[in-house]
Amino acid sequence: MDEPVTDGGVDANARAGSRAVARARITMRPETARAVAGNEMKKGDVLSTARFAGMQAARDTASYVPLLDPEPVRDVTVDFEVGAGFIDVTVGATCVNASSAHARALSGSTVAALTVYDMCKSADRTMRIGPVERLTPLPHDPATN
Repeated sequence: MDEPVTDGGVDANARAGSRAVARARITMRPETARAVAGNEMKKGDVLSTARFAGMQAARDTASYVPLLDPEPVRDVTVDFEVGAGFIDVTVGATCVNASSAHARALSGSTVAALTVYDMCKSADRTMRIGPVERLTPLPHDPATN
C-alpha cells in the first residue's frame, strides 16, 4: 500500500508534444501576388500582418472551438509561398494533444489566409480562399496509419 496511486493518466509534461501542419491557399491575380511579395499593398505589410494573425489564431483556438482542450501551445510557425496567382499559408502547431494541434494549425492557416484576403480585397475582387487542408495525418487514423 506504499505505492503511489495515480488516475492512470499520462503526465503531459513528460510527452514530447504533437506537431500538426495545415495549409490554406488564396488564389488571386498574378499582379496581386507580386504586389504582396513586394510589400506594395496600400494597407501595408500583408505577410507580416498575416503571420501575426495566424500565430494569434492558433494560440487562441480553444476560445472559439467548443470542447477543445485549452492546453498551452508550445510552438507555432507560419510560412508563406507566393506563386504566380496564389499564396500558400502553412501553419505548424505543437501541443501535447494531437487533435488540439490539428485544430490550431487549421485555425491559424485559415485566419492568416483571411487576413491576406482582407488586406488585398480592394485591389483584387477575384480572390478565393481554399482549399484548407491538414498536411499531417491524425493519430490513429486508419486511412493514414
